[in-house]
Amino acid sequence: MIRRRQKHAEVGTEALNDIMFFLLLFFLIVSTVANPNIIPIKLPQAKTTQDVKKKQYTLTVTEEKKYFIDQREIVYANLEQELTALRDANADPSNPDNSMNIVLRVDKNLVVQDMVDVMQIGTKLGIKMVLATQKFE
Repeated sequence: MIRRRQKHAEVGTEALNDIMFFLLLFFLIVSTVANPNIIPIKLPQAKTTQDVKKKQYTLTVTEEKKYFIDQREIVYANLEQELTALRDANADPSNPDNSMNIVLRVDKNLVVQDMVDVMQIGTKLGIKMVLATQKFE
């Protein structure tokens, strides 16, 4: 009696783990680069919005009352000093109308007083502040 060996089809999946890892890594990096304001907060909503074209920095206040200028975390006690340094670094004596803007991103769950405290510092320093909102749909 002669036995015939049956051939079984196999699919090699050894490289699948590597491919999935690289895809995951790629999408994590792309999602971080695609959204420069990666500090997650819930913005209040508005019916109309306006794009700002001037030189701008982002001041973010999270629900935990952590303060960030762009991506750098700062302490509230040093906020006025940091904003003064930014204002002085971006001052253009030849064109005083070309001032910098601070885009204020305040979490919608904070009380209004937290936003007003930050805006008072900006007013004191002569910095224009714009409140970021999410478009209401």
